[in-house]
Amino acid sequence: MTSPDRRAKASVRRAIEFPWKARRRGKRFVNLCTDYVPKLRDVIRWKLGLGPRERTSSHLGEGHPLETVAPDFIGMHRRSPDDIAATWFGHSTFLLQTGGCNFLTDPIFSSHCAPIPLKRFERKNPVRLLLRDLPRIDAVLISHNHYDHLDRETLRALGSDVPIVCPVGVARLLKRWGFANVRELSWGESTGIGGVQIASFPTQHGSARSLFDRNQSLWCGWLVRHGGRATAFLGDTGYAPYFRELGDYFGPIDLALIPIGAYRPSWFMKPLHLDPAEAVRVHQDLRAGTSIAMHWGTFSLSDEPLDEPPRLLRDTLEAMHIAAEAFRIPRLNETIAIRSGRSFIRAR
Repeated sequence: MTSPDRRAKASVRRAIEFPWKARRRGKRFVNLCTDYVPKLRDVIRWKLGLGPRERTSSHLGEGHPLETVAPDFIGMHRRSPDDIAATWFGHSTFLLQTGGCNFLTDPIFSSHCAPIPLKRFERKNPVRLLLRDLPRIDAVLISHNHYDHLDRETLRALGSDVPIVCPVGVARLLKRWGFANVRELSWGESTGIGGVQIASFPTQHGSARSLFDRNQSLWCGWLVRHGGRATAFLGDTGYAPYFRELGDYFGPIDLALIPIGAYRPSWFMKPLHLDPAEAVRVHQDLRAGTSIAMHWGTFSLSDEPLDEPPRLLRDTLEAMHIAAEAFRIPRLNETIAIRSGRSFIRAR
């Protein structure tokens, strides 16, 4: 039997060997593969339409509703611990079920994704469920502190005792909001929740809650592993070449939850957000058995119409001769479950 001291040393050694360490310049975290940080003048240039014009491919309006199904609450409460199941509630919010545990990723059920309820940031497809209908939440996984990923109102509705796993620098804010059960991880660090391992890995993005705290907290993706099976939740990210190395490092991923929206105008968004073609590249880099598209169709955060990302994703998959079943475009409230052996079912 391995002694506690030897287990601790092994854990430290694994952390040291993780090749992608978070780093700072002064008080601010920086990305590994780009120095790009959006500046206020870039935002003004974008909003005034002073950058290069880009054609969009959509013929539908901004108010186009998502295809929606009724939540499969019975299935959620009877999930086999051997399955991996993800139920999409819009944007980057999933109920992720694996190893008998229930996780919420970047939960936002609010009507707006901004500090004040501006029409520009209102939810286009309202949530029509009660949080009490969900199974017990074992932990909330937060990828970074942007308002469309870290929502105070939703977290408070879950209760102040809900366990939260977040990147370095976010715990201070959460504790100020009254959440005491917070675990804060840097890239390469991990923690256990009910027999499931949660590990932080790098993404290419940024953080901010105001004009004065940009990149003072970290951003990340989460690898959720149980019984030799793994799910990767990418939060929000641009494309980085180390995703291929992450695929080699972590081994094949059973399920990847990959953002596909908020990419126009590309001169402003590209370094920090994936477009659908880049999302497919990440799917391949991670050697994902199945991927699910997220971060689209819920909030109007950029210039592409709400329905464009899934249409471009379908076009990319077809052009690359990749089966549509390999990269799922979920309906709102839909559960996609992956049985052992990587076969999947649409639960509803």
